[in-house]
Amino acid sequence: MPFSTLGLTSPFLQAIHTLGFDVPTPIQSGAIGPALQGRDVLGCAHTGSGKTLAFALPLLQSLSGSPGKLAQALVLVPTRELATQVGDSLRALAQHLPHPPRVSVVFGGVSINPQMMGLRGGTEVLVATPGRLLDLVAHNAVKLSGVKLLVLDEADRLLDLGFAEELNQLLALLPAWRQSLFFSATFAPAVQSLANTLLRDPVRVDVRPDAAPPLEIVQRAIAVDTSRRTQLMRHLIQQNAWSRVLVFVATKFASEIVADKLRKAGLTAEPFHGELSQGKRTQVLADFKAERLTVVVATDVAARGLDIAGLPVVVNFDLPRSASDYTHRVGRTGRAGEPGLAVSFVSAATRAHWRLIAKRQQLSIELESIAGFEALEAAPPASSLPDAPGNGGVKGSRPSKKDKLRALAAQAKPPVP
Repeated sequence: MPFSTLGLTSPFLQAIHTLGFDVPTPIQSGAIGPALQGRDVLGCAHTGSGKTLAFALPLLQSLSGSPGKLAQALVLVPTRELATQVGDSLRALAQHLPHPPRVSVVFGGVSINPQMMGLRGGTEVLVATPGRLLDLVAHNAVKLSGVKLLVLDEADRLLDLGFAEELNQLLALLPAWRQSLFFSATFAPAVQSLANTLLRDPVRVDVRPDAAPPLEIVQRAIAVDTSRRTQLMRHLIQQNAWSRVLVFVATKFASEIVADKLRKAGLTAEPFHGELSQGKRTQVLADFKAERLTVVVATDVAARGLDIAGLPVVVNFDLPRSASDYTHRVGRTGRAGEPGLAVSFVSAATRAHWRLIAKRQQLSIELESIAGFEALEAAPPASSLPDAPGNGGVKGSRPSKKDKLRALAAQAKPPVP
């Protein structure tokens, strides 16, 4: 099915052709037509499947010839990087139009004053993270009463990052009658509940919901002692001549430590986490895309929203906390049908969690051993797993609140005479 069958007008078909898009992806084929008809859309697709274009095209076409000072389209995203990426995609499409709409991108972590100044003349399309948007509303820098189209991108990540309250506040500021496009890679109960509240009789487009990573990605798991992971990382990079590697760790502290060790080993490496300034994060990504950096050591802030063309390798230095997080991490490579490699380091302390991830992802991956880096550690007792080094706070291994309350009640209960 070509783009010409989806209801797009000639300027957009020309823009798509100029940007090098030939055939729509499944999520684009399923979502663009209903969105152009004014229907609400509930889209589920894995990372790198073309969701941005699936909402950007109908969004821009619905605004053609409708200039105004009030924001007419609002795109809410979870991270600064995704906000920038979506804004760049919208501008790239809009620049081919006779009368391109104004696209503004706002997010936290930087001064609010330049963003307020940039919105003085109004905007047609606003891409925002929830917290910064609420700040701008509080400063009367933007009004949401004119929003005709709302897009929630990476809705599951918005909830994971604790934006539920901010989302509710923003939804209360929007017109009751509007079109909504809702995109998520997973549909946990909280996500489904939000979709039920947000959407009216939506067209549901499911493309590999909660699926394992694409088949183009080769996946490996390597057994290694916790203390030797950095040495193994250096060995693999040098032996395989990897040009760029995105390495995932559990904490901001770990990203700094691992990056520093790799630099001392002679590799160009930088950390990437939420406490870096926006300028530093932008510079790290620019250097990585330009291949001035070999390694970026990131927390899960990079698991979604980063589109790095031709990224050859992703490494789970620390295993992710959940199977769905595994999918999003691994999805940074092998994008747009290109081949990719995902490597996971598995220590004795995290072997049980790796088996759980593999089971939920329906993966059959043999645990490898690299000569000279054979794992010698023994698995710790089950009771010590939550504090095991490098487990990244494995979901399911920590006692729940109910478990803690039961334990406290048992301690407070007087002994039976």
